[in-house]
Amino acid sequence: MITITGASGQLGRLVIDALLKTVEPARIVAAVRTPEKVQDLAARGVVVRRADYDAPDTLAAALAGTERLLLISSSEVGQRARQHKAVIDAAVKAGVGFVAYTSILHADTSPLGLAEEHRQTEAMLKASGLPFALLRNGWYTENFALRIPAALEYGVLAGAAGDGRIASAARADYAAAAAAVLTREGQAGLVYELAGDSAFTLTDLAAVIARQSGKSVAYSNMPEVEYRGLLEGAGLPGWLAAMLADSDAGMARGGLFDEGGQLGALIGRPSTPMAETVRAAL
Repeated sequence: MITITGASGQLGRLVIDALLKTVEPARIVAAVRTPEKVQDLAARGVVVRRADYDAPDTLAAALAGTERLLLISSSEVGQRARQHKAVIDAAVKAGVGFVAYTSILHADTSPLGLAEEHRQTEAMLKASGLPFALLRNGWYTENFALRIPAALEYGVLAGAAGDGRIASAARADYAAAAAAVLTREGQAGLVYELAGDSAFTLTDLAAVIARQSGKSVAYSNMPEVEYRGLLEGAGLPGWLAAMLADSDAGMARGGLFDEGGQLGALIGRPSTPMAETVRAAL
């Protein structure tokens, strides 16, 4: 049995789609907080079990019989370490044979504030005694595509990433990588630094948006504190604005750049170009 936590999320669903190409549906467990949201997966023959990171008593039953587990990091920043610990503890009790965890690119040295909970989770996995692999994912290009509507409206792509090079990839690329690790032997102990084949700056991103949309769009680099204020002024909660501004500042320091090519090698094809994701978003 291969169990995917957070299976109702965007990444989780894509991982299951990738697994279904080679794995029988009855061997795949979609572990989700709200089973009613994934009845489409159940209709495809996938086993659906309730698994709430905040309800540890649901986790043991969800992981029963699991040979391989994909622990998709929680989306609740600030709560991740506690929630991940609950899953890891349950995996130990259930006798899970292997865990793959979706961490962040170069977690051990990353300047992004988001990396701290990933470092804590990696340490917990090491202390657990479970065989595991780390999928240190770079940014999803779709994250940048979320900036497109405002860029088109105002003619400005705002940020605080300077000339930092960003080796992002499409979410489906990272899902394919996770599926590959879950279905191959000899993965325990491996650390994958997963990033796109080619890098770009936010200036490059603005140029691609402008070229594909036919509208004038230019990148405006701002100090981190000013970018945070801009995001708060646009209605984002303070904690989210701070996280996004910190992430941009981390990009400026190379936190989302890697040229090792491990993602493309793992999935057996080139990663999805940034321009293709922009085209799809437009």
